[in-house]
Formats: sequence, structure tokens, C-alpha cells
Amino acid sequence: MQIGVGHTLPAQNLHVFQARRASFKCRQPSPLNPLTKPNPCSQKPLSSACFSTESTRQHLSNLEKLLQKTNEAEPEQVITKPPINGSIGNKGKGLLEGLNLSRIWPETKAAEEMSPRHLNRLQRLLSKSNMEYSPRNSLGSRWREYHGCNDWSGLLDPLDENLRREVVRYGEFVQAAYHGFHSNPAMSTNQAPLPRHVALPDRSYKLTKSLYATSSIGLPDWVDDVAPDLGWMTQRSSWIGYVAVCDDRREIQRMGRRDIVIALRGTATCMEWAENLRAQLVRIPESDNPTQKVECGFLSLHKTPGAHVPSLAESVVEEVKRLMETYKGESLSITITGHSLGAALSLLVADEISSCAPHVPPIAVFSFGGPRVGNKGFVNRLNEKNVKVLRIVNNQDLITRVPGIFIGEGSNQQQQQEDLQKKQRNDGFGKVFNMIDNNNPWAYSHVGTELRVDTKMSPYIKPDADMACCHDLEAYLHLVDGFLSSNCPFRSSAKRSLVKLVNDQRSNMKQLYTHKSLSLNLERDRLRVPIPSCLPSPSR
Repeated sequence: MQIGVGHTLPAQNLHVFQARRASFKCRQPSPLNPLTKPNPCSQKPLSSACFSTESTRQHLSNLEKLLQKTNEAEPEQVITKPPINGSIGNKGKGLLEGLNLSRIWPETKAAEEMSPRHLNRLQRLLSKSNMEYSPRNSLGSRWREYHGCNDWSGLLDPLDENLRREVVRYGEFVQAAYHGFHSNPAMSTNQAPLPRHVALPDRSYKLTKSLYATSSIGLPDWVDDVAPDLGWMTQRSSWIGYVAVCDDRREIQRMGRRDIVIALRGTATCMEWAENLRAQLVRIPESDNPTQKVECGFLSLHKTPGAHVPSLAESVVEEVKRLMETYKGESLSITITGHSLGAALSLLVADEISSCAPHVPPIAVFSFGGPRVGNKGFVNRLNEKNVKVLRIVNNQDLITRVPGIFIGEGSNQQQQQEDLQKKQRNDGFGKVFNMIDNNNPWAYSHVGTELRVDTKMSPYIKPDADMACCHDLEAYLHLVDGFLSSNCPFRSSAKRSLVKLVNDQRSNMKQLYTHKSLSLNLERDRLRVPIPSCLPSPSR
């Protein structure tokens, strides 16, 4: 359909429009458009347009080379001829400036992956007063699942958000036990200890009983004859933890039951270190099965009474029975948590209270960085009593690999391997292996289900952090808070404060964060704000 020009334009402007249309038809087409054909109207080439075309192609060629060299440490210097007119040169410059080169250079990308996305995020993680909390989700009818009735199947990899909150919360109960001991480590040997105040991390719980463990190192008889005053070196009691119970109705409703917590700290005295070194396996006194054995030092700390305090086993059993009677008729649970030595004692405590009464509530153990405690017979003993154990293990923590040797290694979560071992033990070789496993004093075995984290996954801790950092409880809670799954990096939405970790493990933190903490003036001395031993839960 053609439209006449005379119908759309006034007659006096018709000659102007026709002249412009004729000139437009003879203009040089764009040299960058491959669909345009050379115009026969143009008899003379335009030198400036040709030079601009070459300059543009040179810019595009250099840009392509620039994008291909992403693996080099430094970009190749690009040299271009300056164009006669500055229009195309300015466009090329704007194009390069518009590129996000931080996504091209590998060293910049690594820095982004290592550091928080924004500086204010690092400031929030390093600031105690700017904590963020996710809401407390109601566990309701699923509380038994989170308490381990199905061995935490389907909740660990990827890590369930509610389970992450529970694990970190129980870890902070152990931090409160550490703080309670270090605030007053001394204990009189001439009189019974006074009641001890413990600042619990969760106000919905109340402390009901303090727990004590007694180290007992036997010396030769001739030492008593020569130096009878060295009795304090052979036996010494220390405050090791506490029992607490949930006393808030709203929290009880949220959790779906009333929870009893037993929290035990790790090694803190020289006598306890000496007990840790007594690593031979000994028979459990109450067991009728001679193949059920545990470490000698752990059993001594668990069973030995002090001069003015009962043994740890007696105290726990007495308090659990009292609480069961007090809250008779309610839905109860018993959660035992500990770190290092406390993780080992948690298993012995769970074994003790599992048979202290006819109808004991469900028992679960959350252990952090715990060593091996007993042999395969002890593992079977806890499984028969339906004691659920979740071991949080740092892949770089050497404490979780001692004591003992590999011959007795195993866990109840590997059911297929256990079935295979049972079949193998029917033949001659299996019988020999079984005899070695039961009689070897170093044939230790781990208990329960494992949640494995890794220091190298943290963007804040050095990958070659020392053993003390890898075994540190705050480092464990930091890793759990950032854990998503075994094949995923550290989660970017982790909320746990870095204040305590930076101050306690400064030499093991990446320099980027220690320098930023100094530049942000967030050190404890500058803020004049005391840093508590147990920090608020990131999921509270």
C-alpha cells in the first residue's frame, strides 16, 4: 500500500521533503551491518568511516582476547589506535568500564568467596550487639525425630534447619559448663562445695543440680610411705557440669515435651589429663557380658566418689529419678551433651541412667569432638538400651581418632557393613577376627550417628588451623552453623557471631578478617564490652 506524499504534507513543504529523501537514499550504509549491500549512489569511499570500522573491529578483537584470558594472574595490556573522532573510542571505554572485572579475574573472585559479600555483613558478624535470629520453629509431634528416634535419618545431609538450631543450642549448654568451671575452678578439700551459679544460655531452663567428677590416680605404696602428704595428688574432685530442666510453658509447648539437659565440660585439670592417658579397656562392673569394655580413665572419672561429693554416676541417677518423680505423667526427654572429655562421659552417663528406672524417658546424646570410649561390645550395649547418639565430628580434629586402633572401628549407622561382618564371622577367619576384637585391649569403636564438618569449609578459618582450633568448641558451633551438606560450601546466611572465634583463635583466622576486625574497631578492649563464654543461639 502506497501513501502519497502530497496527501500528508502541505504543498509548500513538499520540495523540502523530497530533497531530504533523495539525500537519505544515497547515504553510506552502516559498515557493521552484514545485511546491508553497497549503495551504487556512493561513488567515493569515506575515509573516516572506514577508519572507524577498523577501530571498532580492533576494539572487539581486543575485548574477545581479554575475555578468553581469565586464567592469567594479570590482564594483557591492550593497545589500540586512537580514533579520529572520539565517538567510538568513548563507546569502547564505556563498555570496558561497564564490565564487572571482579567476575573475570580469578584472584578477585577468590577474595569474594573468602570474604562476606559486603563490609556491613562482616561488621554484623563481628558485632555482638547486631545479632540476627531466625524464628523458633515448633517441633511439636516431630520432637522424637529430632531427638534421634530414627537415628536422625534424612536430617543430616542436607542438615535440617531445626536440627541445626538444636545442635547449636545444646553446644551452648556445654559452653555454659566451661564458663561455670573457669569462673571458680578452686574446690575445697575439707568441706562440701557450696551451690554454684551458672549462667544458662537459655532462660527457659533452670539449673537443678551441680555435678562433680573425681580423678583418682593410684601411686605406688612406697610413695605413701615416703611422702604421706601427697594424697591430694592421687585424688581430686572438680565441678564438671550440671543438670537443668525446661521450666517455661511456652518452650515446653514448642518443643513438644519437657526436656532435661545434662551438660558436661571437657578436660580442664592436670588430674583429668592424667585420667585421659589411662587408655586400656576394662570391663564394665555392672555388665554380665565380659566383652563389654570401656576406657579405664573415663570409667574412673565416672564411678569414683570424692571426699565430700558423690560420684558422677550416683549424682546423675539420683537427680534423674527425682525429676522423673516430680514431673510424673508429663512427656519427658533426657538430653546429654558434652565436649571432648564431657562427650566421653556423656556416653557413660547415658548408659548409667538408661537402666536406673523401669520407664526412663527417651535418651539422646549430642557429643562434640568426642574420643572413642569403648569397644564393639559397649556399642552393642548402648544400642540394646536404645540410647541415641549424634556425634558432631570435625574432619581435622585428631581427638576424635583416639584412643585405640582401627581394628575395632565401626558404628551402628553402617547396618549393611555390620550384616556383612556377621556373615564373615561364621567362617574360620571371622572367628579369629572376633576373638581379636574381643580380647585386644586397644580395639575401640565409635558409637552412634555421625555429623561430619570440616574446618576447610569455613571461609574465615585458615585451612591449616592448628589442632587446638580444630578441637575448640566455638569452632565446632561455627562450623555447624554454616554447614549445609557434605557437597555444599559454607552457607552465606550463617548468623553466628565471630567475636569469640576471632578473639580466641586469632592466629588461626584468615588475615582478611583479623585486619578488618581491627579496622572496624570491634575488639573487646576498644568496645569495652565483655564477651560471654556462651553466645546466643543463631537460630533463636
